Amino acid sequence: MFRSSVTVSLVQEARGGPFVFWDDYREAAKKAKSLGFDAIEIFTPGPDAIKAGELLDTLEETGLKLAAVGTGAGWVKHKLHLCLPDAVKRQQARDFIRAIIDFAGAFGAPAIIGSMQGRHGDGVSMEQAKQWLREALDELGNYAAEYRVPLIYEPLNRYETDLANTLEAGTELLGGVGG
Repeated sequence: MFRSSVTVSLVQEARGGPFVFWDDYREAAKKAKSLGFDAIEIFTPGPDAIKAGELLDTLEETGLKLAAVGTGAGWVKHKLHLCLPDAVKRQQARDFIRAIIDFAGAFGAPAIIGSMQGRHGDGVSMEQAKQWLREALDELGNYAAEYRVPLIYEPLNRYETDLANTLEAGTELLGGVGG
């Protein structure tokens, strides 16, 4: 188990976001190791943006673990989230997350759902948005479990979502997940 990790973003559209390192995950991993971190969390444009073999080489070379892989590029780059009114787009969001779970799971790391949770609006009620989110988290959590990793759900601030902005609200929302 690792104790500390640091974020690395490879998503140009997220420049200025809450990340410590940018662009080159190899150099970021070396710097993270030199600063005493145990792991890196990667925010990637998609599951095919990094070659798994090259990431494995970097992790082995630095002795770091992969803490998690963010799914937020699904929203930031591709404008997909789990509460869109269009069922095809919602399915594309699930497929994007599933592909990130596949990538991360191969390293024994979880995927994180933050901004891809979405928000209500555009004809989608708060109740409907939360129902769709719970259904997606249940499905995707079960999928992640096939890799023996959790799916991490992250409540976000009010500017990024209106579905769960606190741990309490996130816990309440998750009360309907997993049977």
